[in-house]
Amino acid sequence: MTSLFDPIKIGHLTLANRIAMAPLTRNRSPGAVPNDLNVTYYEQRASAGLLISEGTPISHQGQGYAQVPGLYLPESIDGWKRVTSAVHAAGGHIAAQLWHVGRVSHTSLQPEGGQPVAPSAIRAKSKTYIINEDGTGGFADTSEPRALGLDEIPGILDDYRRAARAAIDAGFDAVEIHAANGYLIDQFLRSSSNARTDAYGGSIENRARFAIEVVETIANEIGAERTGIRISPVTPANDVSDPDPQSLFNHLVERLAAFDLAFIHVIEGATGGARDNLPLDWAGLKAAYHAKGGKAAWMVNNSYTRDMAIEAVASGRADMVSFGRPFIANPDLVERFRQNAPLNEPDRATFYGGGAEGYTNYPKLA
Repeated sequence: MTSLFDPIKIGHLTLANRIAMAPLTRNRSPGAVPNDLNVTYYEQRASAGLLISEGTPISHQGQGYAQVPGLYLPESIDGWKRVTSAVHAAGGHIAAQLWHVGRVSHTSLQPEGGQPVAPSAIRAKSKTYIINEDGTGGFADTSEPRALGLDEIPGILDDYRRAARAAIDAGFDAVEIHAANGYLIDQFLRSSSNARTDAYGGSIENRARFAIEVVETIANEIGAERTGIRISPVTPANDVSDPDPQSLFNHLVERLAAFDLAFIHVIEGATGGARDNLPLDWAGLKAAYHAKGGKAAWMVNNSYTRDMAIEAVASGRADMVSFGRPFIANPDLVERFRQNAPLNEPDRATFYGGGAEGYTNYPKLA
């Protein structure tokens, strides 16, 4: 019987265990540049089979939250090199999550104060994190977006390509394409945020086109064996929805099966919320992928406990399980799970922004 603590081969990597750290936005990289604090944070958590970085914008236009690290500045790449070197020295592996937020942004975060971009000019009923004029951080309503022109899409695909190459140059072992939680790729997928009438809108096939083009672009640049993708079929995060998520995401994973990806990372239910917010046949989703010959590791996420994760892997329902909030407060989460030891509770007040408190000062087991 396969154990959560057994090694696994995904893509070109052999991981020490089947526990991943999910991407966690923490807003502690001023100027979009990883710093000493970020180095310590990731190094502390390197016992995870795979660390997946916080969402990392592929361009200035892709930025939607203040003080998150990017992959589009030379200084950012240099900063990430220090992070990846520390993780590797500690025996870990790390993937960069490539992020374009689309409409989930604010004019103060955009180049020259411009409008955020989106598949369609539909404003998200959501909030983002900005720095106020007095220097304090806080949440603000997202700004009105503009619809991307057809002639702009190739440029965004090239931004993904360059960011993927920058990630590998910075020492990352792989990349995860952020196609979840109501950000740009997910906005193209969902009918609530995509009202286009061209080749990228309307039918499920058309709405999935952008996602597939991003995957193809990145796989061609760095290799499919270094590429993963994260999806969230039924989450309402950032004001997205679709009347038929099963058909939409079955189609998407069937198309993904044509690429020999390293992993597919699935958020089950509402991100950070109820696992049963909307009905979806999760086993059917996985079966649709495998029916088309897909071989990527199947990673699951969302409010998994230790026991749930052990069962998911032992039953073959999942190959890996990722954890978010438990890793915030437990840098040694793998060892705590191995010993079935108590977990530290995370301090919500320090989730976003700040310094070492609530970031790098959580204690490990004695």
